[in-house]
Amino acid sequence: MIARLRGLLDSAGTDHAVIDVNGVGYLVFAAGRTLDRLPKPGEAVTLLIDTHVGEDHIRLYGFLDATERDWFRLLMTVQGVGARVALAILSALTPDQIAQAIAVNDPKMLVRADGVGPKLAARIVNELKDKTAHLSLAALTAGAKAEGGKPVNGGAAPVAGVDGAAGDAVSALVNLGYGRTEAFAAVMKASRTLGEGAELQALIPAALKELAA
Repeated sequence: MIARLRGLLDSAGTDHAVIDVNGVGYLVFAAGRTLDRLPKPGEAVTLLIDTHVGEDHIRLYGFLDATERDWFRLLMTVQGVGARVALAILSALTPDQIAQAIAVNDPKMLVRADGVGPKLAARIVNELKDKTAHLSLAALTAGAKAEGGKPVNGGAAPVAGVDGAAGDAVSALVNLGYGRTEAFAAVMKASRTLGEGAELQALIPAALKELAA
C-alpha cells in the first residue's frame, strides 16, 4: 500500500492533483482545503496517502497532515459516508470544526458539506460522539494563546477588556470563524453559568453550546 508520496506537483483540479514521482504521475484525490494549500505546479510536495483498493480500481486519497487523514478514516466508519462525502466534509470544515460540531451535538454545521443532509449529519454526530470523546481542546485553544501580547499560530488577537480564560475563549471562537461580538456574548453567558474562575477548557464548550442554541 502507498502511505506517502513525495514529488513535484504536476497539476491540480477541483478534486484531485497529479504528483510526479520520478517521472510517474500519481492521480490523488483530495479535499478542496488540501488542494488550496498545495504549492505551484513544478514545486515539491509531500502528501500522506490513504490507498483504497476496489475490484476494478485503486484510488489514492491525499492529505497534508495526519489529523486530516485520520478524520477522513474516522468519517468513513459512519454508515452512508464514503470517500466522496468524507472529502466533501473536509472541504467544508476543518478538523477542529468537525470536532466542535460533534462535541456540542450540532449536526447543522455538517450540512454545509455537499452531499450531507440533516439525517446523515445527525448520524455522523451520534456515531462519532463516543469515538471522539478523547479529543482535547488543545487545537481550539492553541490559536488563542498569546506571547508578549501577540497571537501565536495565526490566532486572533487578545480581546480588549476581557482578561484571562474568558479572553482566550473569545479568541478561540473567533479563530473558528465566529464574529467577535457573538463570541463575546456567548463567553459571557458561559461565564455566568459556570461561575467566576471558570477554566478555558470549560468555557469553550459551554460557549459553543450557547452559540449552537
